[in-house]
Amino acid sequence: MSSCARLLFYFGFTLLAGCTSAPPNHFTFTADLPPGFAYKAIAVYVPDEGETCTVPGGRKTEVGYNLKWRKEYEPNSVIALYRTVSGCPLVLRRIELQIAAAYSDDWFDFGEDTGLVAIRYEREGQYREIFNAAGESTFHGQCQWFFRTMGPKRRIVKILDCKAIDAEGQLGAGHPFAGYTLEQLPGKTVRLNVRVDESEEPYYDGFWLKTKEGWRPCTGRWGTENEESCISPPRFTDFMMPDGRRCTVYPSCTE
Repeated sequence: MSSCARLLFYFGFTLLAGCTSAPPNHFTFTADLPPGFAYKAIAVYVPDEGETCTVPGGRKTEVGYNLKWRKEYEPNSVIALYRTVSGCPLVLRRIELQIAAAYSDDWFDFGEDTGLVAIRYEREGQYREIFNAAGESTFHGQCQWFFRTMGPKRRIVKILDCKAIDAEGQLGAGHPFAGYTLEQLPGKTVRLNVRVDESEEPYYDGFWLKTKEGWRPCTGRWGTENEESCISPPRFTDFMMPDGRRCTVYPSCTE
């Protein structure tokens, strides 16, 4: 970005002598998520190229979005590319994402997994996404629930696992990720599209046995009634659903 444009970003002038109008100092991050899902985002800023200043306090250089997603949620986040904090010119370096969803009404019954948007200078941008004619770029993810029991009541808890996929749904490596250059982003829209794999699975391999009625938790390996590695012939235990029901089969509860 030109030095003229950076001055406009930092000081908010609409016109400086010898300068033309600067591009917008922001872009929009948004997400298409399954029902009940939300995202949290932390925009992380560092001193701009060539700057030697520091900002006391660390997290003062970060801006959060949807951090209280259980109470209030806004899918469109307008994110600045350049900021000045305590006199130090900063540039956006990355957006740390948390994809979240609740699986029951209990306040603590939710799962989260991560994603990332990386922002680089033009010369660093060898891995960059593309934008369509409408100025939008979309990257994709797929989330799946894994379940296990916890505590003396063997209550079901769920763990959310989110992976990168391509536009055709093929699994990629790691968590949802996209990379852009600073020059690509002014006035554009970056969209995260997430779908859910409906096939829930046990968190621990070999601890549940799949039957025609559903998943049954094994026990007996170590002499307790807790969820344990399956033995032969299998021995089963019961468990408690998040809503308090006592069950023998997941997810249908009863055989």
